[in-house]
Amino acid sequence: MEPRGRGAAPGGVSVSAVLPAGGSGERLGGATPKQFCAVQGRPLVSYAVRAMERISWISDIVVVVSPENIETMKTIIEKYGHKRVTVVEGGITRHRSIFNGLKVFAENEFSSHLLQKPEVVIIHDAVRPFVEEDIVSKVVMAAKEHGAAGAIRPLVSTVIASAADGCLDHSLERARYRASEMPQAFLFDIIYEAYQQCTDYDLDYGTECLHLALKYCKTNAKLVEGTADLWKVTYKRDLYAAESIIKDNLSQQVCIITNVKETLAHVGFLLPESLKSQIKVEAISMSLSKNDSCLQNIISGRCYNFVCVNDKRWATQETQELVDVLEKSNIPLLYPVVLILVHLDIPENNSFSIGMEDLTTIKKFARETKKKNILVYGLLIQYKDPLLLQETVNSAAALIMALIKDRNPELIGQLLVA
Repeated sequence: MEPRGRGAAPGGVSVSAVLPAGGSGERLGGATPKQFCAVQGRPLVSYAVRAMERISWISDIVVVVSPENIETMKTIIEKYGHKRVTVVEGGITRHRSIFNGLKVFAENEFSSHLLQKPEVVIIHDAVRPFVEEDIVSKVVMAAKEHGAAGAIRPLVSTVIASAADGCLDHSLERARYRASEMPQAFLFDIIYEAYQQCTDYDLDYGTECLHLALKYCKTNAKLVEGTADLWKVTYKRDLYAAESIIKDNLSQQVCIITNVKETLAHVGFLLPESLKSQIKVEAISMSLSKNDSCLQNIISGRCYNFVCVNDKRWATQETQELVDVLEKSNIPLLYPVVLILVHLDIPENNSFSIGMEDLTTIKKFARETKKKNILVYGLLIQYKDPLLLQETVNSAAALIMALIKDRNPELIGQLLVA
């Protein structure tokens, strides 16, 4: 197989990444290693891969996993459409796994094909899903200049040393020390040489790559101040925190599509206005077919929440059209998309009534779309007293925000009433 083309990072260097993902997750507890635990229905490792993958100038992403998880990782890559990813068998320790990942760029016999050796290689934990391009770029540029670089954060707690009798021996001055985080980056030849010179003790008990570059290649790493979201998922509570962060990130924008009679257009206006204080709102006030380009622009901006306001009887055709558009966009591959079908119950609409058949139809439709990672909910706005319309719309907005923020798959197909 021919080597894949290299991207150009800031500074003009070629860059690839190695993600060690071979841990057993002992501290997390449970049978599933933490990197394969689902967060919002998607394995944690997939988020870390995607964080690297969306940086166009990273040429290759090497994921190192334990032998028993190679097929699992390949399935994840296929399911979520990851590109530029090579899966490598890891070693029994973190350093041995990273070394195996580096060998893919340097030793033909280690892999079925040799990836093109980068000038700079990024090392990033598979269980650190919230890394942005800005800090990756800073670390890469620092590595280009200094040979090695790594993200750091202030210590949260004071570090102390205990004596042999279990009593306090001494403490470190917290202001002078920093916590070493990921990502780290190295000139490839430096870190590869360091690993080649490592003793078995280093490979079996060491954890800090920057230390290896210093110890064996006399390379003093540049330390780059990182952001608060570089933390590592270690314990079970961290999975809940990760899910909360992801839900919050997904709850920043909503697209409202209205297709109602002119006499009810003010309802389509009041709802976005009520939501604007809580979330960024993009509104489309005509039929879906006439706003396809506008909708595509909103989807390309990574909007994961959609509200369809309609006064028709469940507007099956229009809803299916939207589902088809969302599915073709591939955004449900990354995160669950929320689709709320808002229906107006108005006195003059004699044909509008809700029966068991309607509820069954909604639930069936929701079950089918859930397979596509689209969560469908129903919301009925009872438009009876014009004097109470604003209050009713505010109630509907509150329910919409609750559904968007919670993204609860157990509530799909339910009809809520405002």
